[in-house]
Amino acid sequence: MALLELHDVCKVYSEEGRSITVLDRVSFDVETERFVCLVGPSGCGKSTLLRMIAGLDQPTSGQILYDGRPVVGVNPHIAVVFQSFALFPWLTVSQNVELGLESRGVDPKTRKGLADKYIDQVGLDGFEEAYPRELSGGMKQRVGIARALAVEPRLLCMDEPFSALDALTAQNLREEVLSLWEDQNLKVSSIVMVTHGIEEAVFMADRIVAFSARPGRVISIVPVDLPRPRNRKDEAFLRLTDQVYSLIV
Repeated sequence: MALLELHDVCKVYSEEGRSITVLDRVSFDVETERFVCLVGPSGCGKSTLLRMIAGLDQPTSGQILYDGRPVVGVNPHIAVVFQSFALFPWLTVSQNVELGLESRGVDPKTRKGLADKYIDQVGLDGFEEAYPRELSGGMKQRVGIARALAVEPRLLCMDEPFSALDALTAQNLREEVLSLWEDQNLKVSSIVMVTHGIEEAVFMADRIVAFSARPGRVISIVPVDLPRPRNRKDEAFLRLTDQVYSLIV
């Protein structure tokens, strides 16, 4: 069953009297309980598409459906984890995590309970009163993930969430995100993640949507049928990585 459907989605910006087409007739589905990665050259519109999926921007033409209904405005069933952490430096970890809940009018007691739950889930128990300046990059991104999970979305969108981290921290977080997603007690059904890393996509995804250079068009949808946990040194893993890489260079 498709949780998300994109039908001929286009995005055109007007700049100084000329039109720039960023995305051209993008179509694909995201089924329930699936992890989908979007890959492609820099500037092909992947992050723009993620914003439109979340309802933070609107397509110029075409249609995006969530659970069979058009996405119009911010969708309360979708949350976003940003590349830049997007934390408010004057708020504590707990306050940052509660922010999305507060904007939805959730009462303080329930907010605190949900914040504590997901702070613990991402391994930050004991850091509730810390400020972003006191955290490492990996810890800041954990706060961003906890904030997204706290609103208990069915669809989680992630925009290059590990690209600002060192290699070891990024790999640890990849594995933790997969563990969280596979947790049956978590509300998240599916994840859509933008990445520049082909190996990262093969490591995490069930399906990889490969885009052309701008204007971004879907050039291939590659199923990833490798069993989990995945070994980067396996021949099948390396072969699939090479296959996806050859599509976008």
